[in-house]
Amino acid sequence: MGDKPLIGLIGPGAMGEALIVGLLQKGITTPERILAAGPIVERGEELHQRYGVVALSDNVQAVKNADLVILSVKPQRINRVLDGLKNHIPETSLVLSIVAGATIQKISDGLNHDLIIRAMPNTPAQIGEGISLWTASPSVSDEQLEFGRLVLTALGQEIYEEDEAYLDMATALSGSGPAYVFLFMEALIDAGVHMGFSRRTSEQLVTQTILGSVSYYKKNGVHPAQLRNQVTSPGGTSAEALYYLEKAGFRTAISRAIWAAYERSKELGRGLNTQPPERGKVDSSG
Repeated sequence: MGDKPLIGLIGPGAMGEALIVGLLQKGITTPERILAAGPIVERGEELHQRYGVVALSDNVQAVKNADLVILSVKPQRINRVLDGLKNHIPETSLVLSIVAGATIQKISDGLNHDLIIRAMPNTPAQIGEGISLWTASPSVSDEQLEFGRLVLTALGQEIYEEDEAYLDMATALSGSGPAYVFLFMEALIDAGVHMGFSRRTSEQLVTQTILGSVSYYKKNGVHPAQLRNQVTSPGGTSAEALYYLEKAGFRTAISRAIWAAYERSKELGRGLNTQPPERGKVDSSG
């Protein structure tokens, strides 16, 4: 594959840009060896000015000599992209897909190509603090597996799983996970403002509380329930707040939300463009 592989990036959105940044910062390749293809000319020019990558509007041109092809388009566009690239991927090229819900079989059939890595990174990858769960088709060589692992470390941490079924689970848990965290942060900040803090002070208190709590957990290495018990005095303020969270079904709401995201990921993989249930209507099927 050489010291500086040629990389064709299809879909230079936020995650595509995160990959560009990581690849360049880690010295995996050089700007002129990254061919970023997308339909918006202004976006390509922006990335060219910012990082020196080659901006293209033709997907086929971006992949024709690539050592690695990265697919980072929206799930709703993947069929069109695969149709356009079918039979145009070089036989020895590795394809890395970060498209939510798109299975290895779907990518392989759509491209008529069998060297596929499927990964699910998340939003913190944009600052090199993400985590990606990934797997690969049986045809991918050990050398290509290690190269794929190296590329994904450009986004943060990585976990390899042989069973592809874990990818839909990761989509729901860690892929969509930042949205849950941001909603929780928003609720805490708004509660602080409601009590009388300025929004700036409330944001600072909440942000550092979450950062510090995660760091404390990682340093101690014990179960979160044990740490929660440490800060929950009998009859105290934490106990009172936790009582109301439990009474409101906090855990159940989170569990059901993540399960809904998991089901949606599987629907995307089957090519189903179904709409979620109407707001206010609860599925009572369990």
